[in-house]
Amino acid sequence: MQPIAFGPRVIFELPFLDGIPVTETVVNTWIIMVVLVVLSILGTRSFEKVPRGRQNVTELVVEMLNKLTVQTMGEDKKNFAPYMNTLFILLLFMNLLGLIGLRPPTADLNTTMALAIMTFVLIHASGIRKKGIGGYFKGLTEPFVFLLPMNIMSELATPISLSFRLFGNIVGGVIVISLAYGGLASLGEMIGLSALPIFQGGAPVILHAYFDIFAGVLQSFIFAMLTMVFVSLAME
Repeated sequence: MQPIAFGPRVIFELPFLDGIPVTETVVNTWIIMVVLVVLSILGTRSFEKVPRGRQNVTELVVEMLNKLTVQTMGEDKKNFAPYMNTLFILLLFMNLLGLIGLRPPTADLNTTMALAIMTFVLIHASGIRKKGIGGYFKGLTEPFVFLLPMNIMSELATPISLSFRLFGNIVGGVIVISLAYGGLASLGEMIGLSALPIFQGGAPVILHAYFDIFAGVLQSFIFAMLTMVFVSLAME
């Protein structure tokens, strides 16, 4: 595995508008989309009254995620479950992509900021739908009117904090793992084992286990949970 650069590489350019660069973030996201579509089709095909095999797995995953949404947001907000489930699964696949040697799309601030802006829009749209425009904006003046500027700044900071938290954790792991591979490759060259990547083959396993699996799953969970909490608070 070659060391990974800080920013995503440009894979190719679309031949119009003076060439639109398509980075590995976009390509890897396409790969994940295809995988998720295929898994969704396979997992929901030929459902039976008595579940078995892949239907059991599909129903178990959906039921667990639905329960998480209901427990976090309340029974009256269970209609948010499809979006929250999709968000969590998408983030999970993105964060785990490093396990197969591809750069996680969430290591690109463009991806995390786009997801955070979607959450930001959902938060305020849900609040306005629940309280009405007047009631929602009145909430920004509580507990005191003079706190309105600070409350607005707090709301605007939400997508920034969400995006940078996810991006920072994932890109940090990418950089550390990249440096580890580069350092181990140099060590192999120093002792004359450059043709046999012995160190790269085993030593970074612990790093992958922590940054790709543990941190990847945790950050997916945190982002989805914060989305649910913020939406719930906006509707209270």
